[in-house]
Amino acid sequence: MPGNVQTIFVTFLLASAGAALALLCHIPLPFLFGPMTACLVAALCGLRLRAMPGVPVLARTILGVAVGASITPQVLAQIPQMTISLAVMPVYVAVIGAIGIPLFLRLGFDRVTAYYAAMPGGLQDMVLFGQEAGGDVRALSLIHATRVAVIVTIVPFVATSLYDVTLSGSIGAPMIDLPPVELLLMAGAALLGWKGGVWLGLFGASLLGPMILAAALSLGGVIHSRPPSEAIVAAQFFIGIGIGAQYVGVTLSELRRIVSAGLVFVIVLAVLAAIFTELATLAGLGRPIDMFLSFAPGGQAEMALLAMAAGADAGFVVLHHLTRMVIVILGAPVMARLTKAMPR
Repeated sequence: MPGNVQTIFVTFLLASAGAALALLCHIPLPFLFGPMTACLVAALCGLRLRAMPGVPVLARTILGVAVGASITPQVLAQIPQMTISLAVMPVYVAVIGAIGIPLFLRLGFDRVTAYYAAMPGGLQDMVLFGQEAGGDVRALSLIHATRVAVIVTIVPFVATSLYDVTLSGSIGAPMIDLPPVELLLMAGAALLGWKGGVWLGLFGASLLGPMILAAALSLGGVIHSRPPSEAIVAAQFFIGIGIGAQYVGVTLSELRRIVSAGLVFVIVLAVLAAIFTELATLAGLGRPIDMFLSFAPGGQAEMALLAMAAGADAGFVVLHHLTRMVIVILGAPVMARLTKAMPR
């Protein structure tokens, strides 16, 4: 235990130094990218890192409340307008699978691993399903960690250069400006939503449970703002640590074979996301920045955070990512069995 405490402390100091450096260099979202980059580089250099147990999950609950608080009656009124763009998601996932599965098979992965590696679902979900189906857990973990890390890194630069956003949008008011009662209600929504979601077996419970409860409070006129900016900054910090620490223990052979395969797949995903974003934008299905963030195949929490920073419609973006996750999670077990049964 003392060794774990020391490792956690070193990880915290390293992440803090990364955040400070990112602030000095005026990097977008410094409290996300600073810790993520510092921990990723340190992990690849062989340093032992460890996030505080449970803290990354708590960070996701904060973002869940933030997104839920963004769902207002005005957002609900837009849902009929989202019908077509949401209907595009199954096609998007199918195209990704049609290209990704043969790619990973060609790169030498077995059928089960290739399937779950190609599916743009949540990291934990795809690793868990892949493990139960007999896939390579280490490969799946590194491939999806690479996908999330790279997408989260490149999306801000694409957004600022192509979509004329500054990523300086208000992510929340200072804690001192928010009513204490609303702070308590948001904290309750985070905790009860998370634990209730776990009890119900809700996938992505730490994000979606709090989001649902906070949305109910927002729609009922009980809360009127997102969680305080201090809480959202803390969430960025610990999510950044969680992404970077995924690379602890990566060997040179894994770097060459698995991480490089993940990087190749990210290029494929980036091209497909660009194509679908452009088609959806030309069809008038939504604002360019909203469509871009909706089709960017990163994690729900990270894309929600970027949507808030970019001044995009966070509810719009999260509904699209939620649709993608539902399609992947419901279809993955069935399709993986079919893929495993297919002859070589």
